[in-house]
Amino acid sequence: MKFTADAKTFAVAMASLQKISERRNNIPILSNAVISAEKDSISLRATDLDMEMTMSIAAQVAASGSTTVPAALLSDILRKMAAGEVTFESDKDGQVASVGAGRSKFRLQTLPETDYPVMSNGNYTHTIEFAGDVLLEALSKVQFAISTEETRYYLNGVHWNHDGEHPGAITFVATDGHRLAKSFRAPDGDVENFPPIIVPRKTVGEIITLAKSAGAEPVKIEVSENKIRITAGTTVLTSKLIDGTFPDYRRVIPALTNQIATVESKVLSASADRVTTISSERGRAVKLTFEETRLSLAVNNPDSGSAEEDIDIGYSGAKLEIGFNAKYLSDICSVIGAGEVRISLTDAGSPTVITTDKDPAALYVLMPMRV
Repeated sequence: MKFTADAKTFAVAMASLQKISERRNNIPILSNAVISAEKDSISLRATDLDMEMTMSIAAQVAASGSTTVPAALLSDILRKMAAGEVTFESDKDGQVASVGAGRSKFRLQTLPETDYPVMSNGNYTHTIEFAGDVLLEALSKVQFAISTEETRYYLNGVHWNHDGEHPGAITFVATDGHRLAKSFRAPDGDVENFPPIIVPRKTVGEIITLAKSAGAEPVKIEVSENKIRITAGTTVLTSKLIDGTFPDYRRVIPALTNQIATVESKVLSASADRVTTISSERGRAVKLTFEETRLSLAVNNPDSGSAEEDIDIGYSGAKLEIGFNAKYLSDICSVIGAGEVRISLTDAGSPTVITTDKDPAALYVLMPMRV
């Protein structure tokens, strides 16, 4: 096999693939990526057995063939090469491949492509389509709330479903039990019959990357009983779904109350960050006291001291004191970005709902802490 390709294009493709392959693995070949050359393009493929990515790029193919090479190593090599063309060639025995550009030349150990695993496709029964930027916005609003607690594996991803609450839309939900993020967007396709699925955390990150690259171009999503397949341009991402039941998130979202505070998102986040400088890393609890025109943020650490700061707000309701994890509060403000947020309060022991007019399709729930 021998081909010549644009170094930058090849490097970008391998950078995506090496995130899928596992550098440290009990199965050595899973650290590799498949490279196949035919006609006027090369196809690339990597898998970790839970997820598989394939893509193709243009190339001048002198001799067709296929092999597998260490994905992370080839990605590093291509990243450091100068702009221009790179030549890739593997020997007839399929044990060594050479990569060269200008005066640089590298020789890499390879493994046969015939030994590389393939994820079975299955029967994809449901198809929807989002514009890349719409899918990016929807998933970016909820990704931060995905749980990392392995014991509750069914929370280790984003729940996609058509719950009927938002006609014609797919609802995306993530929660770790302490906070919940929800967003909904309307795609093209058979939304009414779309089944509820849980997309794993790692896959969500890769979908966000694909959606960002796609921009306004369409991203096709196909779902089977246990897999999801995403197609964006010449890139296809296939992943297993989490086999579990997502909890009924609607039960933990309280109804909006008439005790509503309005405050600038960045002002609130910056203030919480300042006062928690004095807190212990373990808790990072901050007490918020809501009054008619003022919000007081306070932290008390018996080992270090205390801190307090007041900021201006609009508030309709009785004086209320409530505690939050400052990091969780800042995460929500960060996702919302600049602009005003509405904080709907019930009492010191009930969940709080945070929304913004900037994105009426997004909603955040924050559980209180004792302070």
